[in-house]
Amino acid sequence: MKPATAAKKLDVYLPATPAEFRDGSITRAELAALQADPPEWLKTLRAEGPHPKNLVAAKLGVSNSALVRNGITEALTTAQINELLADMPEWLVAERATQVEVRREERRVKSLHEDRRRDREEAENPDD
Repeated sequence: MKPATAAKKLDVYLPATPAEFRDGSITRAELAALQADPPEWLKTLRAEGPHPKNLVAAKLGVSNSALVRNGITEALTTAQINELLADMPEWLVAERATQVEVRREERRVKSLHEDRRRDREEAENPDD
């Protein structure tokens, strides 16, 4: 597989990986070996970053779009993420609140769909 695919599966930022990882192709067996017994560079990269945008967003409790809206377009290190969490700028507080509301609404809609599905099944099978 391509290095970009392998990096995504490993949850690492491709440009921060070693050249031999970026320049070659990775077999499924090699990927499995990296996942099962990560080398030191992978352990360090996962712990310290820089992290890909999806992980930065998850660690901050916001969406990828929220990062872009607030000028964060590059990968961040764990230290930078921790600094943002410690400082809690206004934009981060607002985006986290928005994310909570989005998740609440997603749960509400999912529950509504489940209720409707259950009602249809009961109407189709009244003897059950």
